[in-house]
Amino acid sequence: MKADILKRLGVFVIFVLAQAIVLGRIHLFHYATPLLYIYFVLSFERNHPKWAILLWSFFMGLFVDIFANTPGLAAASMTLIGALQPYYLELFVPRDSAENMKPSIQTLGPSKYSTYIVPLTLLYCIVFYSLEFFNFFNWLQWLFCVVGSAALTLGLIYTFEIFKSRQ
Repeated sequence: MKADILKRLGVFVIFVLAQAIVLGRIHLFHYATPLLYIYFVLSFERNHPKWAILLWSFFMGLFVDIFANTPGLAAASMTLIGALQPYYLELFVPRDSAENMKPSIQTLGPSKYSTYIVPLTLLYCIVFYSLEFFNFFNWLQWLFCVVGSAALTLGLIYTFEIFKSRQ
């Protein structure tokens, strides 16, 4: 149990530092920013305690907010995704699968994994950029940011999954 917490804490620190140092400074065409830290929440096991997912999600968002100077945006968005993730994952997991099954391309299959990960990532981007813009006066810029960031984030998540599956 302690080894799992330490491993998760190490991954937590890596994602926060990667977002703060590298990924947060990338703004492709001034719209798309990779938000890879959402992968941390999307990869929780099947029967991980829901309260723990909420805490991990909130603190991930809080630390990203501290480093990115976005007061509360990532924390609110990550907490929403953390609240939805366990229930949404149950829609794709067979009932007879292992209790500690981790969602991945190998365990769910490519089509189910895509159906699992794309809506949650898109929802995260919609909530994050809606809170950031806080109005729809410039809705075209909002749309470019949502779609661009979601596409860039999904591309990085799939890249991670492909590299993990080859090991």
